Amino acid sequence: MSDYYDELETRGSDEREQAQFESIRAQIEHVKANTTAYAKALADVDAGDIHDAAAFGALPLTRKSELIELQRAMRPFGGYTPDRQSRYCHVFASPGPIYEPGYPVPDFWRFARSLYASGIRRGDLVHNCFSYHFTPAGQMFDSAAAALGCAVIPAGVGQTELQVQTIADLKPDAYVGTPSFLKIVLEQADELGSDASSIKKALVSGEALPPPLRESFAARGVEVLQCYGTADLGLIAYESSAREGLIVDEGVYVEIVRPGSGDPVPEGEVGEVVVTNLGKEYPLIRFATGDLSALMPGPSPCGRSNRRIAGWMGRADQTAKVRGMFIHPEQVDRVLKRHPEISRARLVIDWIDQADEITLRCEAADYDQSLGSAIADSIRAICKLRGEVDLVAPGSLPNDGKVIDDVRQYD
Repeated sequence: MSDYYDELETRGSDEREQAQFESIRAQIEHVKANTTAYAKALADVDAGDIHDAAAFGALPLTRKSELIELQRAMRPFGGYTPDRQSRYCHVFASPGPIYEPGYPVPDFWRFARSLYASGIRRGDLVHNCFSYHFTPAGQMFDSAAAALGCAVIPAGVGQTELQVQTIADLKPDAYVGTPSFLKIVLEQADELGSDASSIKKALVSGEALPPPLRESFAARGVEVLQCYGTADLGLIAYESSAREGLIVDEGVYVEIVRPGSGDPVPEGEVGEVVVTNLGKEYPLIRFATGDLSALMPGPSPCGRSNRRIAGWMGRADQTAKVRGMFIHPEQVDRVLKRHPEISRARLVIDWIDQADEITLRCEAADYDQSLGSAIADSIRAICKLRGEVDLVAPGSLPNDGKVIDDVRQYD
């Protein structure tokens, strides 16, 4: 049996890039012709002009944070589904609320690839502890397991004693769910003297997997890997046995951009995860997830050749309120674009002498004192607030994706 889900995972980078941009051009034509939202947003875009990352990066972002208002104006999905061609079979509800469709397509959310990478194979019995209630997580992994030829125990969350009894009776081969709930179930099994040793493989998501927790599972004989996805996009990236970053799924195109902008950041720099879904049913173009991560250099040692990201590294939505005024990352980006001498910047908000103070720390290689004054003028014009400017050498600012750093302490 192959170590890889399909041949797409090991194709050359040039072959993959060419195929992806062919798919992206086709996707742009598809959404312009079949969705209300993109017919408007991409009206002036010629798909034939999109041949590389630079051209694609000039297209507008679709922000997850805007979906609530967009959906309120046009139920249920904000005009992003081509319902004239195929009909959804589920409507899910995530916090916000944000509504997501499910379609009668095998492995619609594409999580089968991540299950396969975690060692789950045809004939396995999978204990699925993702929620089946309103959110799509349970259905995502249910359909993925079915696509692999696995049977599923639709356990959901809670009822730990029943979970433990079911595991002891049915002896599932694998667990999918959050790592914290796996810990709860295994500890409950210990307390009840119940046998949960049949579970040897686990794929977890939805929260952090700290090394000590992973090691504690390994000590019990459970090999735990993780994946990253969203209700809107499905699988984005997944871990392999190499455990060196998360490998980008073959069904999406991933960019890492500076928060508050759509501009790609260099490899290794932390920024916002922007994803383009290449499926036709719920197509999303340059969808800004609000999550932070970074691209890693080179391919995975496991032999899968797609790009890797460093995993979830926080949230990109860093809006703050200063002196009664909201400051958004987009405003900081507008200040940067006025001054090309700045390579990176970070707006630090502090509480000094019982008052809010803001300082824009800017990396710049060559500058004179007039640059600081000009930047201060731009802060005042764009953010409607007075602020200090601190010019620093390139590489001085932390690589954590923060554009706005609120360090205020009031005690």
